[in-house]
Amino acid sequence: MASISSLGIGSNLPLDTLLTNLTTAEKGRLTPITAQQSSYSAKLTAYGSLKSAIEKFQTANTTLNDAALFKSTNAVSSTEDLTVATTAGAAAGIYKISVTQLAQAQSLTTSTVSNATDKQGTLGAGTRTLVINQTGREKPLEIKLTDDQTSLNGIRDAINNADSGVSASIVKVDDKNFQLVLTSSETGLDNAMTISVTGDDKLNGMLSYDSTSTSNGLTQLVKPQNALLTVNNIAIERDSNTITDAPQGITLTLTKPVTDAIVTVTKSNDKATTAIKAWVDAYNSMQDTFSSLTKYGAVEAGADQSSSNGVLLGDSVVRTIQTGIRSQFTSGDTDSKFSTLSQIGITQDPKTGKLKVDDDKLSAALTKNSVDTQKLLVGDGKTTGVTTTTANLVKSYLADDGVINSATTSINATLKSLTKQYLAVSTSIDDTIARYKAQFTQLDTMMSKLNNTSNYLTQQFSSSSS
Repeated sequence: MASISSLGIGSNLPLDTLLTNLTTAEKGRLTPITAQQSSYSAKLTAYGSLKSAIEKFQTANTTLNDAALFKSTNAVSSTEDLTVATTAGAAAGIYKISVTQLAQAQSLTTSTVSNATDKQGTLGAGTRTLVINQTGREKPLEIKLTDDQTSLNGIRDAINNADSGVSASIVKVDDKNFQLVLTSSETGLDNAMTISVTGDDKLNGMLSYDSTSTSNGLTQLVKPQNALLTVNNIAIERDSNTITDAPQGITLTLTKPVTDAIVTVTKSNDKATTAIKAWVDAYNSMQDTFSSLTKYGAVEAGADQSSSNGVLLGDSVVRTIQTGIRSQFTSGDTDSKFSTLSQIGITQDPKTGKLKVDDDKLSAALTKNSVDTQKLLVGDGKTTGVTTTTANLVKSYLADDGVINSATTSINATLKSLTKQYLAVSTSIDDTIARYKAQFTQLDTMMSKLNNTSNYLTQQFSSSSS
């Protein structure tokens, strides 16, 4: 069979154009499939946006679902030398505080040595062990020391690597004198140190310390002591300069001795108000996402509907979530005098579904009826309260077996099926076009032969006639 380099050359027919047109027509079979793929992919993206919006609302809802918000207080100190902070439950009031003594961490030092790298110990029988006792610790710190660890540098590193309640450092007094300084990591009398070395008398003579002994190798630089203060003339003693329970719910940070400092603690609605407004904003943002994904816009017959309508228009999942969350707004605790959000100043626009806060009404509810407001919003934290029931519901929506994941799983399965269908149709199209091309090639070759035969006979008849 003669070879045809281009369809139509042999037959003088537009076979190449015809094959192109047939190819275009055949590929039209893919258009409905790609349209479905685009539609389902858009839905998958839309569900991602929906889930993200719900998760943001869930975060704000979790923050508001905290009874401690409604027990917040503010504290102010009359002096910068006594800082103060409060936690939930702190009793409002005025406290007169005097600090006569700050807590201190004990610090001990060795005598000077000429070189921080020189070995200081002499091992006797057995092993050499550095033992550090602190009253507040159940077990003493025991560190085995090798000969190489008997220099000041070695002892320092061994103590610091033990990650205990003692830190070690080296002070260079001058070019020929060095001292090892041991400091308790915590302040107070309970962290006072008693130190000894077993198995090495020489090193023990250098590092031993006992507050009850008159012959110590170490010298005390800073004595351990507790903080001493009075709160409304009640004597308080603590081993730290951070006092968290005198009175309860108030944290005092002592920096200097003070006399008659005044700490004023008042109830505060700031945290609750901020959390409520953030919750409203997150809900409204989620509502905007709902509206965007389900919007409807009338278009003329035959026009593209997707350009004016939301991807999830009429979607049952969105409707279920939107209706479900909105239904929780009346699920307050039955013991509360408030049964609806509107009673504390949170109203809903019937047209847009968005929430709005009446600042004055909310402030009055938090100031005069903070317990009832907390019961409406938080309830018992298990089965009642707007944010509690909402949290349980949203958690179910976002669960692995929730409505969103179920919908996306179904879409992914459909997309997988459409991909298989697309590949099957594409293969069928390729086979059909290949068959057309083979037939056109045969036609072209046959027509070329017939044309050659016709030309030959014409020449022979012309020659015979001549």
